[in-house]
Amino acid sequence: MRQFRSMVYPYVVWIAIMIVVPMLMILLYAFTGEGNDVTTFRFTLENFGRFFSDAVFLDVLKRSLIIAIFTTIICVLLGYPIAYAIATGPEKSKMFWILMITLPTWINMLVRTYAWVGILQDDGLLNSFLGLFGIGPFKMMYTTFAVVLGMVYNFIPFMILQIHTSLAKMDKSLLEAASDLGANRMQCFLRVTLPLSLPGVLSGITLVFLPAVSSFFIPKLLGGGQYVLIGNVIETQFLTSGDWNFGSAISLIMAVIIMISMYLTRKVDTDPAANGRGE
Repeated sequence: MRQFRSMVYPYVVWIAIMIVVPMLMILLYAFTGEGNDVTTFRFTLENFGRFFSDAVFLDVLKRSLIIAIFTTIICVLLGYPIAYAIATGPEKSKMFWILMITLPTWINMLVRTYAWVGILQDDGLLNSFLGLFGIGPFKMMYTTFAVVLGMVYNFIPFMILQIHTSLAKMDKSLLEAASDLGANRMQCFLRVTLPLSLPGVLSGITLVFLPAVSSFFIPKLLGGGQYVLIGNVIETQFLTSGDWNFGSAISLIMAVIIMISMYLTRKVDTDPAANGRGE
């Protein structure tokens, strides 16, 4: 037993250094004023007041949440049919399609996002293709469309894999029982498949919403300098303005929002009435 405990110690040290210490630093900077250090700690809420009193920052936060929610909804609508088709398809082809979905994630996300710049720009691949049919060119770069497309492309594999895992674990005998009781294919899906796959959907929502709401380089590359989300504001405060106190306060606000969303998702997942497992 002691040998197993000793194997845990390196992970505890790693978590402490890479997670706990940075979070404590964020808390320290968020509740101190500019120029404060550990020796002259002065508790203040000025950084939070500055954020919530500025309509510009609130608009950026609102835009970030809307983009993240919209991205998540699209990932659910596109990801569920794909995951369902893979899970119910021929056994021999499942690994091939899973590989095709995960293969792009082997490439750095920044490189994948850069690729969309060449596709969506005014003289890019997509407009050149549409030009063959006398259509366009369309302004796609530096728009909401480009930002959402980049996020969906980068994050939809997480949605598909989570839903596929839930569908693959589902007991197929439940569908047979429902069919024997007179349920048609649609009723089997709505009353059996969908409720049982809900945990995978909720996990996918979490894995898509969290990076989407805090993303900064996707809107920076595909949205241009005029398209700012909350992640870009945090990046600017740390790297450009050098205002670590205000940047830490915004990061802490986002952390609270993310934790609330995770709590709500978890609550829906464990609610028997919500996922169809009630009496």
